[in-house]
Amino acid sequence: MAPRGASRLVDELGTLLLGAPLPLSVRCWDGSETVVEGAPTLVVRHRRALRRLVHAPGELGLARAYVSGDLDIEGDLYTVLSLPDQLPARPDLHVDRRALARLGGRLLGAGVLGPPPAPPPEEARVRGTRHSVQRDRQAVSHHYDVGNEFYRLLLGPSLVYSCAYFPEPTATLEQAQEAKLDLVCRKLGLEPGMRLLDVGCGWGSFALHAAARYGVSVTAVTISAAQVALARERVADAGLAGRVDVRLQDYREVDDGPFDAIASVGMAEHVGLAQLPAYAARLHALLAPGGRLLNHAIARGPAAGPDRPDPGSFLTRYVFPDGELQPLATHVRVLEEAGFEVCDVEALRRHYALTCRAWVRNLEQRWDEAVRLSSPGRARVWRLYLAGSALAFEGRRTGVNQVLAVKPGGDSRLPLRRPDWSRTANRDRADDGDSTSS
Repeated sequence: MAPRGASRLVDELGTLLLGAPLPLSVRCWDGSETVVEGAPTLVVRHRRALRRLVHAPGELGLARAYVSGDLDIEGDLYTVLSLPDQLPARPDLHVDRRALARLGGRLLGAGVLGPPPAPPPEEARVRGTRHSVQRDRQAVSHHYDVGNEFYRLLLGPSLVYSCAYFPEPTATLEQAQEAKLDLVCRKLGLEPGMRLLDVGCGWGSFALHAAARYGVSVTAVTISAAQVALARERVADAGLAGRVDVRLQDYREVDDGPFDAIASVGMAEHVGLAQLPAYAARLHALLAPGGRLLNHAIARGPAAGPDRPDPGSFLTRYVFPDGELQPLATHVRVLEEAGFEVCDVEALRRHYALTCRAWVRNLEQRWDEAVRLSSPGRARVWRLYLAGSALAFEGRRTGVNQVLAVKPGGDSRLPLRRPDWSRTANRDRADDGDSTSS
């Protein structure tokens, strides 16, 4: 039987959006429904969801409808988000306004037309010069200052918000995050007495690991006030206050180099293409001759070219205001032009897909608590963002890489042959006699 009422209208809008019939069941506010056997269900709770799509015909309208709760999904979210990938030509989720106008009479009859609904309060609003220190603080605050307990629920006890390193696919998230922290320490060649700069330190997990396991002195900087508060608390609880200095400070404001090693893990994505040369030059200036830099960053595929952020994208409006992804080649070029010698590159794309799926599981398993700690809209933002990110890594649209570089002029102590970075040194497991390798 052909669908009736609002569900029929939703089917037609879905066809315009995907360029193919909507392969989902649909249930609408007026009680009408379309059933596709075995498929997830798109629940349109309010006609306002379609009004959002009319005024922002594409990804932004859909995101606003989902984040606000006007639109919901019953069934597997990954299946719904992967639908565009199943089509012959992956669409950009954009509705042609002329095609939309042809449904004008139907939209009017369904009560869909009207003034644009206010965006959900979780939508970012940043002001000022792009990638200035002041605007970067606003952008970082939007993403990170949403409640430390929410992030503890999402990330787990490790409180590490970057790609984990899975010794094996069955490893737990905590095991994989510890393996990643140790991987970075070993690539940097950390030894007792060294000075380490942790750029974009988050909640201090890497700084704590490096200080406790490798005996280094760490300067850890972030521009998130919430992160600083919890990182300092964790440092004090670990008895490492004399060895780890956590600062509310932009990396551009650090002036007490040189450091023997620098780690930048999951921070370069916030810098922006125009600022990357200055970013690389600043880290080069802060590093001692012979010192190592580990730059860990998400990347776009080389064929895609530099990212030009779409102001109407879900990620820009709700997740990473002003965030920009560059191809791996751009990161390597910028580091070399700043005077670094690039010594090692490791791709961790598949590891990040596993990481994102683990975070989604954490969120879904404690959904009611996540909502209480943030807001219904914020929890929805993170569920959509992380599930979509997992699919992007699995689909090779996005990658993540660790680039190890050395500042010439001193003894970097790099071995003649490339080490097996994946092998955890026995001394790091001396407490339980175990060692991890892949």
